[in-house]
Amino acid sequence: MIAQKENNVSGANKPEAKAMVKKALAFIDQHGEQKTYVEINNRVGQFTDRDLYLVAYDMDGVVHAHGANARMLGKNLVNLVDIDGKAFIQERIELAKKHQSFWQEYKFLNPENRRIERKTTYCERREQLIICGGIYPES
Repeated sequence: MIAQKENNVSGANKPEAKAMVKKALAFIDQHGEQKTYVEINNRVGQFTDRDLYLVAYDMDGVVHAHGANARMLGKNLVNLVDIDGKAFIQERIELAKKHQSFWQEYKFLNPENRRIERKTTYCERREQLIICGGIYPES
């Protein structure tokens, strides 16, 4: 099933973010990590819907797939901080060490309106991989 593209002003919600992450994990089971990365990187593919897109990191903070910014691919973002100075990738890795799945909050650029906004992200760890999809609750 391919995610519906909607041209409305409302952003995605928490159940949609969680469902998309789970869909990507099922895609990994069927097609492997490399094909999943290609699909996540496809900005008009099944893992992008309005302001919701997926990212895939390893447990060192290296980006393997990014649905909104291909320039992030291959970069280690462990030291990346948000506008408030929160080291959210480092926090994400620490959360993934302790929890199979979790929600996280930080501030990030909304690709729909190009503004820095609060972002709530759902993540699941699969072995050494963390797949995340987030929403912008104020959008």
